[in-house]
Amino acid sequence: MLRPLLVLLTVGSIVAAPQAPAPDEALLTRARALHKQSPLIDGHNDFPWALRENNPQRDLALLDISRPQPSIMTDISRLRAGGLGAQFWSVYVPVDLQGHAAVTATMEQIDIVYRMTQKYPETFELAKTPDDVDRIFKQGKIASMIGMEGGHCIGNSIAALRMFFQLGARYMTLTHSSNTDWADSATDKPKFGGLAPFGEEVVREMNRLGMLVDISHVSPDTMAAVLRVSEAPVIFSHSDARALNDHPRNVPDAILQQLPKNGGVVMVTFVPGFLSPKVNAWNKQQEAEQNRLKGQYPGDPAAVKAGVDAWAKANPAPRATIADAADHIDHIKQVAGIDHIGLGSDFDGITQVVLGLDDVSKYPALTAELLRRGYSDADVKKITGQNILRVWRQVEQVARRLQAQRGPSTAFFKATNE
Repeated sequence: MLRPLLVLLTVGSIVAAPQAPAPDEALLTRARALHKQSPLIDGHNDFPWALRENNPQRDLALLDISRPQPSIMTDISRLRAGGLGAQFWSVYVPVDLQGHAAVTATMEQIDIVYRMTQKYPETFELAKTPDDVDRIFKQGKIASMIGMEGGHCIGNSIAALRMFFQLGARYMTLTHSSNTDWADSATDKPKFGGLAPFGEEVVREMNRLGMLVDISHVSPDTMAAVLRVSEAPVIFSHSDARALNDHPRNVPDAILQQLPKNGGVVMVTFVPGFLSPKVNAWNKQQEAEQNRLKGQYPGDPAAVKAGVDAWAKANPAPRATIADAADHIDHIKQVAGIDHIGLGSDFDGITQVVLGLDDVSKYPALTAELLRRGYSDADVKKITGQNILRVWRQVEQVARRLQAQRGPSTAFFKATNE
């Protein structure tokens, strides 16, 4: 989930923008065939939050994805067109919710995933293991997994972490946009130099449970600390390569170089500001203008919005492209290897979109681009799903070993004075 600035390009505002070049039809046909042979697995989709934002009562009937839903990026017809085989649905809650409020909201988001699979049983089925994914995919349905976005959602309780695992959560992103009380975020002032001792205990318990440790959103020091502590492969559920775009949410080469030893995977995300240096620079300029206007018009958000709108009209935003996404895949392959790449779109968690990769129907266009660049069918299958399934199976193997060695953690979080 990428929280927007006051004004960003929305899906609706770019309808008249230049269209992406049409992929070669033969490559698209080959791409769609590959998606039918092996599950295309997306590591991060924020539909549960999009539902909550559209109707606070979280009523699926009011945003019925069995029908076209042009106001969001996800509906069943477009999921089918995209050839999706399995989805980690993000049960994101914002960082301004803390403690019991965060725990409750996360449970409500998990409830959305359960109700979605129950409302559309011909399309979705909850998956708690990689074997579930294979079985559900073979049945022609979309395997649905739960990913928690931000360690604040457990309320500093390892017991809550265990109960979320029992409910089906299969990864947790250790931070979101702000530090937790035990881990540094990529987009906050460092507090611990990585992980606090309680954070290390969270990682160890996730290893014991068999929960994927997600280090998107965390600082490079936290990434390094997790790689030191974790006995299981890690994931980045939605991140790109920092060498190609110096954005704090991206993964430095020094971390990518450690992935072969750890076994983990970076799931390349479709966030334009993470993919494109030009979009990243434009976003920073827009944010600076927004901050300037806030100083000029304190307490007048309408004036600020009007000013940002005028600035954006005078300074049209550049566009990220499918080629940009493929460039990040190329780079991760070069540094970490073909076994350490996946896909994590962040659809319905973004307000800018990649040209030609703007909703869940467009995955074949990226696959076609990889094929055009000479990726083999086997390599494409690794990127689109087999790598994350391999990681998940290794995480389960580590969990079985650790459960034979030790019981549940009894660590208790104790706040320390600043």
